[in-house]
Amino acid sequence: MMQASMGVVDPYSQLPPELAVPAAASPSGTPDAADGVGALPEPEPSADEGAIGSAAILGEDGAEPGEAEPGGKAPAARPRLKVPRWEEAAREQTLAAVRKFAEPLRALLERDANEGDTRLLITDLLCEGLGYDKYADLTTEYMVRQDFADYGVRIDRQLVAFIEVKRISQKLNERHLRQVQMYAVNEGIEWMVLTNGQIWQVYHLTGGLPVVVDLVFEVDLLGPEPDESKASRLFYLHHDSLKRRQIEEVWRHSAATAPELLLEVILSEPVLDLVRREVRKRTGTATSTDVLRQVIRTDLAQPKLLDRISL
Repeated sequence: MMQASMGVVDPYSQLPPELAVPAAASPSGTPDAADGVGALPEPEPSADEGAIGSAAILGEDGAEPGEAEPGGKAPAARPRLKVPRWEEAAREQTLAAVRKFAEPLRALLERDANEGDTRLLITDLLCEGLGYDKYADLTTEYMVRQDFADYGVRIDRQLVAFIEVKRISQKLNERHLRQVQMYAVNEGIEWMVLTNGQIWQVYHLTGGLPVVVDLVFEVDLLGPEPDESKASRLFYLHHDSLKRRQIEEVWRHSAATAPELLLEVILSEPVLDLVRREVRKRTGTATSTDVLRQVIRTDLAQPKLLDRISL
């Protein structure tokens, strides 16, 4: 995931394993209209939502850690949190769509289908696979000033995202991102999707001067990874998941672990001081944080990351 004032390059798309399991409560701090972007509508709680809105992200085994037992025994795992019925159904629907649309996508790619044909398939995928109502939730050729976005996406009648479509053989690039970014800025929308049918890139826009664009995740529906892995990410675009703002947790985690942010942490004085002490402990040689900073910047960090940090 990258941050930029005008576009994003070299996408960072690897989601952590814990975000592929049923999503947890979104922490406070959700952007709203006061921040310069439109926010998703507040989800209405329902009786079958289970742990959504209160539980922490599950561990690798799907169970929460328990308290230590007397005598130093290992803590007993608490029972697995029940997946809400709506989420189970949405995940199954998304996985079925990933499998169903693989062959039609390959057929489009083989004949180098135009953008119009690509858009027809995307409409089917959005409706059959991601739970959108063609008439209530999707507006094609959504007018933004003197231009038109391919799709405006509504949740409970509120515009929450734009989708920009390119022909299936077209490689997505920064110019395409700037196009959908312009729509989002003009309409105060925070979620943007760029796709050619095969590749789906989901971005978050934070308003301000300059605006910040984060690549939240990317999925290749014809890529080599398992269908379950593809569906676990595409699920966050499902109508029912987007309505409950689960994608915000994915975005916040991605933003917190962005390579440029981690590099800034590593180059900070407190961290470098710890490294300096560890170097002396291991080698018996004293050095300075300035020397360590220079070595990291020169020999370890990628130049493209150095261009995006302030240290």
